[in-house]
Amino acid sequence: MMTYFKQTLAAAGLLLFLSGTTIASASETESSAATTAATSTLTLRQGALLKTPTAKELPKKFFYDSGVEIAYPADGVKGIYVTAYSVGYEEKFTKLVDYVDSNDLNAMVIDIKDDMGVVTADFNSEDSHIQENTEEYIPDIKELMDLMEEKQIYPIARIVTFKDTLLANEQPDMSFTESDGSVWVASNGESFINPFLKQTWDYAVNVGIEAAKVGFKEIQFDYVRFPEGFEVWGDTLNYDMGEYADLDMTDDEKRVQAITDFTAYAKEKLMPYGVDVSVDIFGYTASVIEASGIGQNFPQISENVDVISSMIYPSHWGTNYFGIYKPDLYPYELVAEYMKVENELLGTLETPPISRPWLQDFTASYLGSGFYQTYGKAQVDAQVQALYDAGVNEFLLWNALNNYTY
Repeated sequence: MMTYFKQTLAAAGLLLFLSGTTIASASETESSAATTAATSTLTLRQGALLKTPTAKELPKKFFYDSGVEIAYPADGVKGIYVTAYSVGYEEKFTKLVDYVDSNDLNAMVIDIKDDMGVVTADFNSEDSHIQENTEEYIPDIKELMDLMEEKQIYPIARIVTFKDTLLANEQPDMSFTESDGSVWVASNGESFINPFLKQTWDYAVNVGIEAAKVGFKEIQFDYVRFPEGFEVWGDTLNYDMGEYADLDMTDDEKRVQAITDFTAYAKEKLMPYGVDVSVDIFGYTASVIEASGIGQNFPQISENVDVISSMIYPSHWGTNYFGIYKPDLYPYELVAEYMKVENELLGTLETPPISRPWLQDFTASYLGSGFYQTYGKAQVDAQVQALYDAGVNEFLLWNALNNYTY
């Protein structure tokens, strides 16, 4: 009996060790009354008892089977952004597929919930919001996935999350409203739904689930944030903080907590479908302690996703950022300096995600004469080379019109 008791204590001690609890050994307990010699107490590693496995660590039998077999590219994802309009325009889409086939690109990020809030394909979903907000810009989603499988183009579903003018206007109670009850509208005419509310989370996640079920291998959430400048003028608006209202936190902290919680929630809900989860994030979020105004904390979001895609377009940085005057003119230098910051941050994480930045393949003429250059293959190649030199071999190219030069 004593042997069994000791074995039981040993097993319990191991579990407590893994969970970060400090204990004394059984032998110390037995001898404590018989000796005054100094005893030792284990100093234990702090941490969770168990770590949730990732989709890649579990057999396929545990996940929903879409029937679409597309392998993760062996040399890393190298993709382009494709609008639903481009998919629906046969001539344009054929050219894009041929373009990917003609070089070392291997992936497409396709709008499944676009910047206005339109769900771009008919998934025959039971979600009422999806039903009401679907426009079949993509006429045959199964045909699209069959082509992706045939060509082995890695398909990523882009879901614009909290920027959603369509739903905001349909349900102002899920958005931010002015004192007269009208929905808040940004200077560009766009509105957001409220990241504090669980129903906005579920809507985005449900779209992601539908995309996973038809065969997309990664769900990419974009606009995972509050509107820019919210920390300045947000207190003039009416909105519900949901379960965050009574937390003993500042409003800044609540916004960060809500966005971080959404990413963890999305990862958990999509786990049964065997897809990777990625998030697009402002590049500057990695360069500051915390972008609390919009709710983005780079390390916290990174802990909850498989892939982090920072938008590091040279044109989007202020003059003299990283000590580079007119950054649009120096694509290699800007990306190289940014990656020093990101690599350092990701290096502090226990389980860092894949870094797959968004790169600029467009000309930012809006910056004005002398502050921009025409972007073509040389400028795009410079950005890609900067990533490679920083140890990053994945990237995505952005051009809103889907006209690429890489």
